[in-house]
Amino acid sequence: MLERIRIVLIGTSHPGNIGAAARAMKTMGLEQLALVAPRCEGITPEAIARASGADDILTRATLHDTLEPALTDCRWVVGASARSRHLPWPLCSPREFSARLPGEMQGHEGTVALVFGREDKGLTNEELQRCHTHVHIPTSADYSSLNLAAAVQVLAYECRQAFLATQTASVDTLPGSAYPFGVEWDNPLASHADTERFFEHLERTLTDIGFHDPANPRQLMARLRRLYMRSRLDVMELNMLRGILTRVDRLQNRPGTPPDQTETS
Repeated sequence: MLERIRIVLIGTSHPGNIGAAARAMKTMGLEQLALVAPRCEGITPEAIARASGADDILTRATLHDTLEPALTDCRWVVGASARSRHLPWPLCSPREFSARLPGEMQGHEGTVALVFGREDKGLTNEELQRCHTHVHIPTSADYSSLNLAAAVQVLAYECRQAFLATQTASVDTLPGSAYPFGVEWDNPLASHADTERFFEHLERTLTDIGFHDPANPRQLMARLRRLYMRSRLDVMELNMLRGILTRVDRLQNRPGTPPDQTETS
């Protein structure tokens, strides 16, 4: 289970924090590290020193210009959020995240991503809208400043607790293990890459029919994104929605879509 959990760091500005995050990961058995548009070098003497023996994780870390390729194969994306947002989003505590984790990893081969933002300003609203769920670490109200690597350590610890619980009990008996649907599902959940293609298709179609004005969006796409991310589309459901959009496109005489083919990718 632990090898299918990916830590994603966006816009990290200090190599020491990357090294310390790698150390936090390795102590809890996590292996996958993805760096998105870092504002510093990922492997420096300071990063290696702070990794304290976990420099193999630094060496294997993948580097991406944007968030999307770091999440392509992910089925559950959880964003670490330090503050409430104007548009509410499904939220859990670290312990609730831990309880849900075994069930989220049943029945498919997808990856779970934990996404962390910049040291100075965290994740942007757009980045948080790429997540199915937000997780908030309940720090002290008197001093809530949490170092990036410390935040990684907290959630990496919860990942390990979830893993250890599966070693001593049947996964089906763990609290929250049947989430999100309470029963074994008939189709795998849609991947992040396929879901993002659906949102791109949806926005194009809504713009073509005059329902969405990109110049005056009024949070339409953000709210639709929240709706579908909250519902956790499976592969069959996503294909049906893409098929509906394709039919609308044909009625609008939009070129580029084969007349008898449902878009599924």
